[in-house]
Parts: sequence; C-alpha cells; structure tokens
Amino acid sequence: MRVPRSRGAVSGLLLILLGAWGALIPFIGPYLDYSYGTDQTWHWTTARLWLEVLPGIATALGGLLLLVSANRIRGSFGGWLAALAGAWFVVGTTLAPLLHLGSIGQPLSQSDRGRAAAQIGYFNGLGAVILFLAAFALGRLAVVGVRDLRAAERDELRAAEQARADEELARRRALERDAHTDDETVATGTAAGATAAGGAQEPTARYEPDRPYGSQSHLPDEPTARYNPGGVGSDYGSPDATGRPPAHQAPGDESR
Repeated sequence: MRVPRSRGAVSGLLLILLGAWGALIPFIGPYLDYSYGTDQTWHWTTARLWLEVLPGIATALGGLLLLVSANRIRGSFGGWLAALAGAWFVVGTTLAPLLHLGSIGQPLSQSDRGRAAAQIGYFNGLGAVILFLAAFALGRLAVVGVRDLRAAERDELRAAEQARADEELARRRALERDAHTDDETVATGTAAGATAAGGAQEPTARYEPDRPYGSQSHLPDEPTARYNPGGVGSDYGSPDATGRPPAHQAPGDESR
C-alpha cells in the first residue's frame, strides 16, 4: 500500500492552487474586473457557498492528501475527492435550480469573450482541469511499478528486523529478571543460614585471672592437684608431731 510521495506531488500541488482559485475568485474577482453575478468584493451568498467555496475547499483538500500521502488508499481518496469537486464545478450551476441552492447570476462582462472567460474561469473550465488532474493522479496511483515492489520489500525487511530486535530485547530482559530473582533467593538463604548458625553457637569461656581456675570453664569443676605442704606424699612436707621427717625422706646427718 506504500507509494512514493512524489507519485502525486505535482498533481496535488496544482489541485491545491486550483482549489484556492475556485474558492477565492468570487470574492477577489471584482478587483481584477473579472466578476460573475456581482461587482462587489467579498460579497457572500448561499449560492456562492455551495457552488464555489465548498467545491474549492474540497479540491484543495484532495490535492493536499495527494501531496503529502505515502499511502495508496489515502492518496486515492484525495484524488476522488478532487474529482468529485471538479465535476461539481462543471454541473453545479445547472443543477442549482433543481436543488434550490440559489442563483449565482450571470457574468457582468459586456463582451461575449469576457462572458466566456468568466464562465470558463469560474466553473466549467476550472472543473474540467480539476477533473483531468485528479484522473491523472488516480491513474498513477493505480499503477504498481518496480519501485513500489522494491519499496514494499524494504518495508517488509525492516519490519522483520524490528520484530527480531524486539524479540531479542524481550529475551534479554527476561534473562536479567530471572538472574536478579536468583540472586535475591541466594542472598536470602545465606542470611537465614547465618542467622541460624549464630543462634546455635554456644558462648566461649574466657580466662579471668581473678576467678579460680576451675570456675573459668563452662564444664563441671574437676579436682585439681594443688600444692599441699602438709599432705602425705609431699616431697616438701613438714615434720610430723614426733619431730621426724616423713618416712620417705632419708634422715639427715644429725640423726645418723
């Protein structure tokens, strides 16, 4: 459906100019001594609205669509709109009494040549030229050329590349989202394990010099061998009540 904008550019521009002429000439014609119906400038009537202003606007709008559109359907719509407006310029004055649209009057020129020029420039000739340009533009839009096929192929290729790029972007985002979820899960599990391990840990005994050795352990107190100067079996024990050293000591030289 895509066509180059140059396909209807020239016809569209000419139709815009002709539409502006058809809509404005009834109001500015008296300045140029080119009058139809009245010699007053900017004189507004209902007949001028239906027979001159509206078809002129429709012609200009159709030409604008042909000028800017790169779509075959919109361009064809503009061509048909301009063609209908041109046809109305040709037959409008004839059908106006039947449709009760009012009378536009007659050319004010006193010569046959002047009256013919006014009739052609205001209605019949203007409509015929608009019809010709609109038909020409429609014919060009109906032709499918080699450039159109190549342009369609390029559009399809671009669309396929864009679809692949969108698919790749969606896949990467999905992978990044999954990786982020896995990282959060691992971090949560590590924090929970560390909390559980910290809660099960038992306190560690510390050495405190001011406390007895046996009380510094978290284990039950055990008997500890200590130095007893008066105890039996001590190598450094004191003499007993008889004044003799312990039995396991040899007597000194004095007692020998």
